[in-house]
Amino acid sequence: MERKDIRNIAIIAHVDHGKTTLVDAMLKQSHVFRANEKVAERVMDSGDIERERGITILSKNTSVMHEGVKINIVDTPGHADFGGEVERVLNMVDGVLLLVDAFEGPMPQTKFVLRKALEQKLKPIVVINKIDKPDARVEEVEDEVLELFMELEADDDQLDFPVIYANGRDGIAKAHMEDESDNLEPLFKCIIENCPCPKGDPEGPLQFMVTTLDYDDYVGKIAIGRIVRGKMKTNQQVVITDGESQRKAKIGRVYTYEGLKRSETEEVYMGEIAAIVGIEDIKIGETVADPLNPEALPTIDIDEPTLSMVFYVNDSPFAGQEGDFVTSRHLRDRLFREVQTNVSLRVEETDSADAFKVSGRGELHIAVLIEEMRREGYEMQIGKPSVILKEINGRKCEPLEQLTIDVPQEFMGAVMESLGTRKAELVNMVDLAGYTRLEFIIPARGLIGFRSEFLTGTKGNGIMYHVFHGYAPWKGEIPGRTRGSLVAFETGETTAYGIFNLQDRGTMFIQPTKKIYLGQIIGESNRDVDIDVNPCKKKHLSNTRSSSADEALRLVPARVMSLEQSLEWINDDELVEVTPKSIRLRKAILDQHDRKKAARNK
Repeated sequence: MERKDIRNIAIIAHVDHGKTTLVDAMLKQSHVFRANEKVAERVMDSGDIERERGITILSKNTSVMHEGVKINIVDTPGHADFGGEVERVLNMVDGVLLLVDAFEGPMPQTKFVLRKALEQKLKPIVVINKIDKPDARVEEVEDEVLELFMELEADDDQLDFPVIYANGRDGIAKAHMEDESDNLEPLFKCIIENCPCPKGDPEGPLQFMVTTLDYDDYVGKIAIGRIVRGKMKTNQQVVITDGESQRKAKIGRVYTYEGLKRSETEEVYMGEIAAIVGIEDIKIGETVADPLNPEALPTIDIDEPTLSMVFYVNDSPFAGQEGDFVTSRHLRDRLFREVQTNVSLRVEETDSADAFKVSGRGELHIAVLIEEMRREGYEMQIGKPSVILKEINGRKCEPLEQLTIDVPQEFMGAVMESLGTRKAELVNMVDLAGYTRLEFIIPARGLIGFRSEFLTGTKGNGIMYHVFHGYAPWKGEIPGRTRGSLVAFETGETTAYGIFNLQDRGTMFIQPTKKIYLGQIIGESNRDVDIDVNPCKKKHLSNTRSSSADEALRLVPARVMSLEQSLEWINDDELVEVTPKSIRLRKAILDQHDRKKAARNK
């Protein structure tokens, strides 16, 4: 049986191609908000980190009503690091809106998310967005999208995709470029006509697949998913199964999505996207089933992590001064709690009770977790990122990334030279308006530390994206950081005089009047070795003064390192100390004599 009154669709695209902005426009034109209601931009990006970074991290559910049909919309992340989110939510929908920028065309992440959608046999609708851009190349981009579908071996039905031309920011959609339009009506119409209706047996035994978990301080854990068969109601007795084990449970309340709100309902039927509360131990990928006929749905396959970092308990001299949660028990509980909702993350205990190995899909994936934890009041120390190696057919293999770079022609040489030392292979080169697009296959470890070097080398004019490509035999050694560290050899407060005298030695990371400790890294050395320095040195007054003694000291502004830059910058014997108020770099062994002894023993 088909449900004609519902459509379930996911919006997939590359980073910054306008998914969340288009959903905003759809919500506004469906009168989800009151006429006088003040609505934030990118209303779906509800997390603080999402708003600050301008990216979607977690998939979000919403719905709009159009001519009596309820359209459930899932907004997905565009970054490859959050690909686990995309893979999961595609299980909830019957069709996808593939958004492509009218100037940039299909990008690596477009290919990644489209491949996942085609594998699930979902019906695609292509939306060429940002057609108002002055350098938009709509026809060329349409051809590139078709080529991408053919490259990914789409079947005949998927190749026959409808195309909508849109300007998401202004809320305009057209079926043909020459049409006049001032609203999204053509897009709504296209979704209702082309997105398949949910099919299933509304009277059969219940099957509900859990694809996302949320948490609410009042009701506890919320399981979100789609009812594949049957119906679900409040206080219903059910069985939770993953195909191998079963356990009894009872559903508390049942919710559906109306606009941005979860609204409580008594009963929900096949085809609907719903949320349930009351089952605290439920996990992603499990099936909520009928107790008399507990059939499990196929489990969700998620791509494996490619990068890992070790989280340590903070043991620096300043530990416990800024955070509320500093013990290994706090750290362990928080990391294992994260794994329940963040399916592409892995957490393993190590030989030490104070260290945990955390593996994810990329630096950004783990950096967002660290940022969330520090905002919650956690303190920790993080080791250098390392890639996860695999043994395939008896050979050591490492993860490769497909790297796409858009750069003005004058910086091409610097980029190629930098990537050459990182074992990157150039696979494609295309000229765009004023830019050159370079595509490389590069070992994932070759990208660690590359972003800051890239931004410096292109003077901020380059754009880079990368997406997981696959595993291949080990490519050999890649040279690491070529500069040493400036390390403080005493604890104290930095002075302008002390920093001024060190400026010739390298680039400073700290400013005057900052408290520092022995073994803290305060800058990058000009040489390839670490130098022990004293930025706390005071100017001693004497009876004899030179003519220029009282002139103002001119300090070069310090380089402020973000969390990701710090993680990329450190070496194997260094750590990033993260607290709610500070990000500090330090040596793993603080005392300089102990460091020398350890180096000799090594």
